[in-house]
Amino acid sequence: MSTAPTPYRMSREHQRVFIGLMLGMLVASISQTIVGPALPRIVAELGGMSHYSWVATAAMLVSAVTVPIVGKLSDLFGRREFYIGGIIVFMAGTVFAGFAQSFWMLVVARGIQGLGMGTLMPLSQTIIGDIIPPRQRGKYQGLMGAVFGVTSVAGPLAGGLITDHLGWRWLFFVTLPIGLLALTFIVRFLHLPHEPRRAVIDYPGIATLSTALVALLIAVSSGGTSWAWGSSTSLGLFGLSLVSTIAFVAIELRAVEPLLPLRLLADRTIALSLIASFGIAIVMFGSIIYIPVYAQGVVGVNATDSGLILMPLMLGFIICGILTGLAITRTGHYRPFMLTGIAIMAGGVLLLTRLDHTATATQLTVAMVVIGVGLGMAMQQYTLVVQNVVTRADMGTATASTQFFRNVGSTVGIAIYGTVMATGLGRSIADHLPAGTPRGAASQMDAGSVLDPDALANVPPGVAEAVRWGLAEQLGSAFMLGLPVLAVVFIATFFIPHAPLRETTHDHPVEDAGQDEIDAYAAESPEAARRSAGSRMPTSVGSSPQG
Repeated sequence: MSTAPTPYRMSREHQRVFIGLMLGMLVASISQTIVGPALPRIVAELGGMSHYSWVATAAMLVSAVTVPIVGKLSDLFGRREFYIGGIIVFMAGTVFAGFAQSFWMLVVARGIQGLGMGTLMPLSQTIIGDIIPPRQRGKYQGLMGAVFGVTSVAGPLAGGLITDHLGWRWLFFVTLPIGLLALTFIVRFLHLPHEPRRAVIDYPGIATLSTALVALLIAVSSGGTSWAWGSSTSLGLFGLSLVSTIAFVAIELRAVEPLLPLRLLADRTIALSLIASFGIAIVMFGSIIYIPVYAQGVVGVNATDSGLILMPLMLGFIICGILTGLAITRTGHYRPFMLTGIAIMAGGVLLLTRLDHTATATQLTVAMVVIGVGLGMAMQQYTLVVQNVVTRADMGTATASTQFFRNVGSTVGIAIYGTVMATGLGRSIADHLPAGTPRGAASQMDAGSVLDPDALANVPPGVAEAVRWGLAEQLGSAFMLGLPVLAVVFIATFFIPHAPLRETTHDHPVEDAGQDEIDAYAAESPEAARRSAGSRMPTSVGSSPQG
């Protein structure tokens, strides 16, 4: 007869590590969210309205390329050095952003920040997987998600206040003390055992994956704005991305240490979780980035108030994320919570699509609350699901894969939403101008002043109303994209097979179980049982499990 597992208690050493991870997540997420309400003001000052999304997309693109590389290298060479390096690189990008003198200088600086983000974000989740059993991991990942949520509440609020009273450059400088504190804490307390193993770094895989991503994201971000969708530039970029992707797959099938082991994608749990993570990120980041645009350009609030509008979304995300994590730890079930969250999130997106140029801040806030509740119930759980079915030797790669698909989804979402917003904006504004108004007024607003409150205050009321009307129509079309995406996410999540959450950090859920538990595990999740049996095969020469 099996015995009840010993109640889990985190050691003092792991408590310090966990605090360090939260500080690392804090420094990355606060610098990301504090800029949101200021983006319209930054673009109005530096120019670049037609490339508005690149301020956010640059960090996401570089982060997306970095995540799988760092995840794999951390499996091979350990987590600590990469984590410390990520903080240092992130702070360097932050300083560069604060001193940016042009729009494209700021984009480059955001790319450097993205390099740090692509290291900190996945490794924070990976290290949690190293030290905390899956059954207990839900509540700790909920707390980690709460850090992102808290900074997402405090970040936009502080960002709006600082932008209105000190100027947007201080948004970057004020985060440096937090970065130094995080660096000090991590250097002092983050010491994970690791047994190095000889490996061949997959340089061809890194090169082809990077090329495929960069080409795809540039094509999606600039198509329809900088050049036509059917132009030779767009077609060439999409073609380059496709060829590079095919080459990447061919390389990974033969690589000794593949950057992204395709055998992981053959697992139905992992494949469906990655699809769902990709879709949720499209909707989440597309909404969060363009809600301040709606608030300032349509509702007419200042940067401070647009930050307050995002606060209810993040409060819903924090509260429901923590409660859902506790419920998963208590019940051992995750899929019902995830499905419910996706459905609620779709309801919030539907509310967004029903807003028009007469929308109030209250109506926008209600939609954000609903989206936040759904996000809190669903988003964090996909990492838990993936980590529960992989061995420790693949923990970094698998976790990074989840973050990778989330980053690509966020970049694609921001780019597509931005393209829909910008394409036809001038025409939409012109269609609502009062009779007899020169069409040049619409062109001037479309050039970059639609987000500047001072500019709107200096134009005739009829023109300002046309601007709000046209912007509301274009953003409504962008938000509409979230509904079919969430339908795909719901279907993918529904078909994720249930696997009991392990009680230890060991590779095999059967190691600490009695025969009754083994039989129950095999009966409930035959696919996971086969994985456990297969993973007990002798380790190949030249490799050893992650310590």
